[in-house]
Amino acid sequence: MIRILIADDHDILRAGLKHILSETGDITVGGEAGNGAEALAQLRRERWDAVVLDLNMPGRNGIELIKQVKDEFPRLPILILSMYKEDIYAVRALKAGASGYLCKDNAESQFPDAIRKIVGGGLFINQNVAESLACDLQGNRAQWPHNRLTDRNYQIFLMLVQGMGVSEIARRLNLSVKTVSTHKANIQTKMGLANTAELVRYAVQHHLIESDAPLA
Repeated sequence: MIRILIADDHDILRAGLKHILSETGDITVGGEAGNGAEALAQLRRERWDAVVLDLNMPGRNGIELIKQVKDEFPRLPILILSMYKEDIYAVRALKAGASGYLCKDNAESQFPDAIRKIVGGGLFINQNVAESLACDLQGNRAQWPHNRLTDRNYQIFLMLVQGMGVSEIARRLNLSVKTVSTHKANIQTKMGLANTAELVRYAVQHHLIESDAPLA
């Protein structure tokens, strides 16, 4: 029996994932966590076959959490379950140590297979992600402005271009408004863009968000 820990701050989503896995017969949810600190505490207390992490839980940046988990548990497979499409955030997650990346929109049909794949020692990614990872490793995309961003910068950048304001981002990430504003200024400087509208246009042009996103 494969025993996993699910870390996501939405109770309804965790319940849905447990329901999906309850019908598999070979995968069981042995524990749940609502944030990164809870996840780390449970990982340190018990043995797990895999952990499922949401990238956007309150507090610590998701990429930083992946790195810490891999530092402490280098053999533990990590599956990222995210609201972001696979080709937007997956390469960063995989480079940080994740073994797979699954968009929440595809969880119902692919979640059990993703768990089995990473526990078996494989990578669970789609073809677009594989191609993006290959290009990234070859350095073909390093010059793109959004690849100059730190992991926290990139997280806030994606939230900005999806229409979230500074105050909402601060609340969701448990950061101060001043800290988020500083990140926003750094993002614009690194990318050479003047305002949020230009960030949105850039994100649309590079297929980081859908073309009908609001031009804030």
